[in-house]
Amino acid sequence: MVEKNVNELAVEVDRVSFSYNNIKALDELALQVPAGISFGLLGPNGAGKTTLIRLLVGLLKPKSGSVQILGQRSSRKTAHLIGYMPQLHSLYSELSVMQNVDFFAKIYRMTDKSERAQRVEEAVRLVGMWQRRKDPVLKLSGGMRQRVSLACAIVHNPPLLFLDEPTVGLDPELRVTFWEHFTTLTRQGVTIIISSHTMDDAAHCDCLALMRDGKVIAQGTPSELQQATGKPGATLEDAFLFFIHRGDRNNA
Repeated sequence: MVEKNVNELAVEVDRVSFSYNNIKALDELALQVPAGISFGLLGPNGAGKTTLIRLLVGLLKPKSGSVQILGQRSSRKTAHLIGYMPQLHSLYSELSVMQNVDFFAKIYRMTDKSERAQRVEEAVRLVGMWQRRKDPVLKLSGGMRQRVSLACAIVHNPPLLFLDEPTVGLDPELRVTFWEHFTTLTRQGVTIIISSHTMDDAAHCDCLALMRDGKVIAQGTPSELQQATGKPGATLEDAFLFFIHRGDRNNA
C-alpha cells in the first residue's frame, strides 16, 4: 500500500511546450496533480492529452519547460515509480496472460521470484482474468486484453499510474469494473492520471483538467466545473463547452 499524503504533488508540469515538426501539441502547459487522487485529462482528439502523458512517463522530452514526477525530474530513473497503460496495448499475442504480466514485472525490475509470482497473481486476479490466465492473448477479446494491459501496468505496485483512454471500446459493465479497480487503488494512496474524451470517465474522477489546443483551459472537481457555468443542472459536457466558448471570446 502507498502512503497517502494530500499535501504532496504527484505531478508538476511547468510551462511545457512540445511540437511535432510544425504542429504544436502542447503550448506552455502548466499543471499540478496532488497525490492520491484520480485526475482526468479531458478533451477532444488532438487536444494534447496523449502527448502530455508520453512526456510524463518519459517517452518524450519537452521542447521547453520542465516535468517533475513525485518530486523528481521525469527520466528513466523514475520509470519504476510509474505504471503506464497506453492507448494501444503492447502485449505479446503468443504469450499467455500470466506470461505477459510476468514479463512486465521483470521489466519493472522485480527480481525476487517469489515476490514477483505473488504480485503477478494478485494483478491478474484483480482484473478478473485468473480463469483465463493460461490462455494466449490472441484468443482474448478486446475488453479482456484491456484487462491484461491494466494488470501489466499495476503489477509492480507503482505509486503513480498513467492510463491513456483505458475504457475505450469497453462495454458498460466492464467500465464499471475498471472504475472499481481505480477507486480501490486511489484509496490505497495511488495517484491515477487518466486521459479521456468521454464524460462518463470524467464524472468518476476526483479532479479534472479540461484541455484544448495543447493548453489547460480549466481545472477543478467535476462539480466545481459544472457550477462554474452558472447553469442549474449543467452537465460536464455543458461545462466543457462553456470554457471553450469563454476562451474563444477572450481570444477574439
